[in-house]
Amino acid sequence: MTEKIGIVGAGIVGLAVARELAAARGAEVTVLEKEDRVGVHQTGHNSGVVHAGIYYPPGSLKARLCREGVALLKEYCAAHALPYEEVGKLVVAATRAERPQLRTLAERARANGVPGIVELDAIGLREIEPHAVGVAAIHSPHTAVCDFPAVARRLAQDVAELGGSVRLESPVRAIRERAGRVEVIAGRRRYAFDRLVVCAGLGTDAVARLAGAPGDVRIVPFRGEFHALRGAAKDLVRGLIYPVPDPRYPFLGVHLTRQIGGEVLVGPNAVLALAYEGYDRHTWRNFRNAGQILRWPGTLRMARTHWRTGIKETYGSLVKSAFLAGARRYVPELTPADLVRAPGGIRAQAVARDGRMVDDFVVDVHGKVVLVRNAPSPAATSSLAIARHIAGIVPALVR
Repeated sequence: MTEKIGIVGAGIVGLAVARELAAARGAEVTVLEKEDRVGVHQTGHNSGVVHAGIYYPPGSLKARLCREGVALLKEYCAAHALPYEEVGKLVVAATRAERPQLRTLAERARANGVPGIVELDAIGLREIEPHAVGVAAIHSPHTAVCDFPAVARRLAQDVAELGGSVRLESPVRAIRERAGRVEVIAGRRRYAFDRLVVCAGLGTDAVARLAGAPGDVRIVPFRGEFHALRGAAKDLVRGLIYPVPDPRYPFLGVHLTRQIGGEVLVGPNAVLALAYEGYDRHTWRNFRNAGQILRWPGTLRMARTHWRTGIKETYGSLVKSAFLAGARRYVPELTPADLVRAPGGIRAQAVARDGRMVDDFVVDVHGKVVLVRNAPSPAATSSLAIARHIAGIVPALVR
């Protein structure tokens, strides 16, 4: 008997899971998506970086699935003629005080099997990025960029070719387990599945509540704002230039990213948003969303711990010169005229009840429902590997 599996969310992770279950397990998959197209949210609002695995603790899901995911994604893009460019990344220590953390990153990258990692001095980093400055850097020559929305569209096509379906404009309104099945009402239709996999990103909490599985973490949205370089300023950046990240946070700091097609983004920052889909300053708050976010005890505990950083990030959001200063720390030739505001994104960051920002990927099982609780960056990079990981969970429940 063919398994019937529902997937909530047609972002890159949900579509990769659907494809994997259909291809490797022969399941009949149905993807339920509330928007009118695939890849609308986190998949369609990021800088397109294919992370190599530099940052993640060895042995973590992020470390393992990122490294597996890079290889699978590169192969997938080649097989389907999708753009994929190894532009290389520099992680730059701006001061001597950052050198120990930079050294830790290099050791971590090698432990994770990141190929080609080289430690550079101030002269060496200028050979890679002539307009960048710093006291030291590590170079990851195989870090790449790709077009994640294009990958998502191709995955949706694969799902259809494998006999599955992607149901757009189908918001999930009810879920219940009954008589060994998972019944779902989405849009105006009723479905019955053997198992349900929730890859809802920013909508994870809402779908989890419908499934009767609120859990011990909640999604707290952080708005990431970008600027783009204009004109000749684009030539100041060859590849990717990143700061040494603050180890207290899962964010990587304002960086410069050359994209597919030659555009260069500067950002993102990380500003607490009070709306799950608050992509700009006009939509940053939603009173219903704000109530849900602020009622979670972890939100206020997180804010009490990190309020100084929150003020700094908000100031950078409001004052362009402060945002520019973050970029000029690494490329000092940049001027205010070189930056123009670009579309931003929202990071679905899981926060625990005690205020801790959850760093690793988290996948929970609740009855016949598999919930992807935390899948921020590098989830897009890792999507095909995450799909294999989840496929290893779902059949164990079905058999």
